[in-house]
Amino acid sequence: MERRVGTVSRGIRCPIIREGDDLVKMTVENVLEAAKSEGFEIRDRDVIALTESIVARSQGNYASVDDIAADVKAKLGGETVGVIFPILSRNRFAINLRGIAKGCKKIVLMLSYPSDEVGNALITYDQLDEAGINPYSDVLTLEQYRKYFGENKHEFTGVDYVAYYSDIIKEAGAEVEVIFANQAKTILNYTDCVINCDIHTRVRTKRILKEAGAKKVFGLDDIMTSSVNGSGYNEKYGLLGSNKSTEDKVKLFPKECKDLVLAIQKEILDKTGKHVEVMVYGDGAFKDPQGKIWELADPVVSPAFTDGLIGTPNELKLKYLADNDFANLSGQALKEAIEKSIKTKDANLKGNMASQGTTPRQLTDLIGSLCDLTSGSGDKGTPVILIQGYFDNYTAE
Repeated sequence: MERRVGTVSRGIRCPIIREGDDLVKMTVENVLEAAKSEGFEIRDRDVIALTESIVARSQGNYASVDDIAADVKAKLGGETVGVIFPILSRNRFAINLRGIAKGCKKIVLMLSYPSDEVGNALITYDQLDEAGINPYSDVLTLEQYRKYFGENKHEFTGVDYVAYYSDIIKEAGAEVEVIFANQAKTILNYTDCVINCDIHTRVRTKRILKEAGAKKVFGLDDIMTSSVNGSGYNEKYGLLGSNKSTEDKVKLFPKECKDLVLAIQKEILDKTGKHVEVMVYGDGAFKDPQGKIWELADPVVSPAFTDGLIGTPNELKLKYLADNDFANLSGQALKEAIEKSIKTKDANLKGNMASQGTTPRQLTDLIGSLCDLTSGSGDKGTPVILIQGYFDNYTAE
């Protein structure tokens, strides 16, 4: 019988994960129990995805404010440090900032404007136009910012991040000076010791600062790359991808977890005879059209995945075929012509007009976005996602 359903994404409810829990056993058991309960079967090329949060929690990958402070002081000297281009987030950056400030005597906080790297707005472009400010060249002091723009609260959180971050720094015992600029080397007019907190542009920012004569340059990915007093760490990403755990502790991005996804893949094969793909996912890679916020605050969507998830989709655009190649066909004749095109398509459709309009993104970014939207970020209780039919096409039966 012809299959009538395409891709299905299911959130799999699981127990609350604690440090030391066996994620391989938990994941496999709960996926198979869900299949039995809901009456579906595991198929070849299904995708099982685990949120990075439960992986890091099972690893016990946490760092405290004091751990961060100790690492910052050891690496940057504990005097005046420029902290530039942080994102505006209570969950993602506030606790990190508290730790950084605790390891310094003074923080020169340089905020990008009108928004941060992922789209959280301090002000609008209309406000800039009205004030006659050029964000590409103009540097504003806190006093100038308040004079031109006053108090501006985040559309969704209601937080004035300028005041909030300033208070965090002062409460940690450091002096604070706030400036607003979009050129990285501007910070060198205030200090030659810098922590650049941008995520996706961090490599370029470090290069610019070093070429401009910075004495010490560390990104968030260079802080907490090894254990401090027995803390967790992330050798590759440091503090990037961390989340607030408590007011004094962050959960770091998972450490190396390729073995985990391979072990789950093997266990499913042993128990069902089916070859599935497995990945760990964090933020999805999509943008909110209302708030203009780009969701991806993690350094990558997926820190670990099985080899079957390498690459990009290789798909034909059905509406292109229907409207162009087979515009004179309809009904069963059209269906058969399209099915033949799919079955005989090239292994690499790059440059083929019939593939235009398909999404040219990494599979892990696409699937991770689907997983992130399915699991949500609140109280759904589904940290494992099962996706079926993702690699099917119009010819699947």
